[in-house]
Amino acid sequence: MKICFIGAGSLGFTRQLFTDLMSVPELRGADIAFTDISQRNLDMVTALCQRDLDENGVPVKILATTDRRVAFEGANYVFDAVRVGGLTAFETDVEIPLRYGVDQCVGDTLCIGGILYGQRVIAQMLAFCKDMRAVCAPGVLHLNYSNPNAMVTWACNEFGGVNTVGLCHGEMHGEQQIAEALGFKDRKELDFICAGLNHQTWYLSVKHKGVELKDRILDAYQKNEKLSREEKVRIDMLKRFGHYSTESNGHLSEYLAWYRKRPCEITDWIDMGSWINGETGGYLRVCREGRDWFETDYPNWLKEPAKKYDGSARGMEHGSYIVESLETGRPYRGHFNVVNRGAIENLPNDCVVEVPCYVDGNGISVPKVGPLPDGCAAVCAQSVWVQRLAVKAAVAGDAQLLKQAALLDPLTGAVCNPPEVWQMVDEMLIAQEAWLPQYGAEIVSAKARMEQAKADGSWIAPRDYHGAARLQARTVEEMSQDAEKMRRLASAAAKEKVE
Repeated sequence: MKICFIGAGSLGFTRQLFTDLMSVPELRGADIAFTDISQRNLDMVTALCQRDLDENGVPVKILATTDRRVAFEGANYVFDAVRVGGLTAFETDVEIPLRYGVDQCVGDTLCIGGILYGQRVIAQMLAFCKDMRAVCAPGVLHLNYSNPNAMVTWACNEFGGVNTVGLCHGEMHGEQQIAEALGFKDRKELDFICAGLNHQTWYLSVKHKGVELKDRILDAYQKNEKLSREEKVRIDMLKRFGHYSTESNGHLSEYLAWYRKRPCEITDWIDMGSWINGETGGYLRVCREGRDWFETDYPNWLKEPAKKYDGSARGMEHGSYIVESLETGRPYRGHFNVVNRGAIENLPNDCVVEVPCYVDGNGISVPKVGPLPDGCAAVCAQSVWVQRLAVKAAVAGDAQLLKQAALLDPLTGAVCNPPEVWQMVDEMLIAQEAWLPQYGAEIVSAKARMEQAKADGSWIAPRDYHGAARLQARTVEEMSQDAEKMRRLASAAAKEKVE
């Protein structure tokens, strides 16, 4: 068996998931390959993981290469967590929309930032899929952690020709939050059923020993001082749609038309105690800080004790449990992102949904959830059409479809008029030219339109707006005041959980 990691230079993802896999004795004989476009990052992460292997007495040697086809050769499982364009491109996903008044917290799943991010990632994913089809083992399973998860998983299945399952931890974090709000220590004490779209999934059922507790959530959150302050958007959606959302306050606020469209009202709906509660460009800031800290602090990482493979350091990410279940037959249940095919009756069959799934030695099984409540389905249906247009735009390099996707996006459409959307998308295409090969001819046209608009006076002057709730990234010197927290942030697969 061979397991490959794409984007292995990502410390938080790679080292944690690798630890998870090596915590399963039956998986320690696997061939392991790491691949990344950054030799430096690849070398650093490989050195850490190899040291963990050696100190745990696991006789595995990691193949690390920048040649992904070499890494893919014979692979049965391919994990990916890539950020195409790195933080340089990600910055344009956040900063350019701000000049048009679109204020995002994360900008990697929906809204205008997520739509453009998807264009870069899908173009690269289709290239990955081509190589997987050519050199991976027959029936390779592609486990996708890259955002925008639903769009990427949709593109890989429909246009990439590779069996792809999207994985996310949002719903598990929400489960733990609900459990604690209801007075339970561990989410495993409750039985959850969630269904919807990635980052727009709904808790349809929350049971304890067969007793439904879902209707107690609102009261529990309103009475909890911390949650009532931090989760205002989620609580408001619960009041109006009857179901709690799996996604964080900051994420959810940028997926809907109502909470971030007026700068003077944004702070009414968010909390600045943590970036994930709604800070403008919060994820970009913590990613910058985590990168800078890791690069500076790396020598100290090599001096720390190795990760233990006895199970004590195993996280809750689905990936290792799926591989374990498929290889050993031990059953596992989780919520995954899969092609709908009727799992949710009132969403299109071809879209990617997040639903309960079961895994054992026979494969991954997707039960029928039935219909979502009408209001919840309507919220998701808006996003499905944005995703559909964005995926098709990315595959074809069609700027018209891309602009239609942006115009139909709830928050983008609430803030911008059509001429602003058209100009903003042109500006973003030009800024991201290096990572959008499929848009070559369209970008030439966009540049010509920009020049013409500036010449004839039709250019729309962007606003001098930097966000309603913006914090500046800290310097390494400033971060050193809280070195332990920064080390946790840099190494975290889920940065929103670092307190």
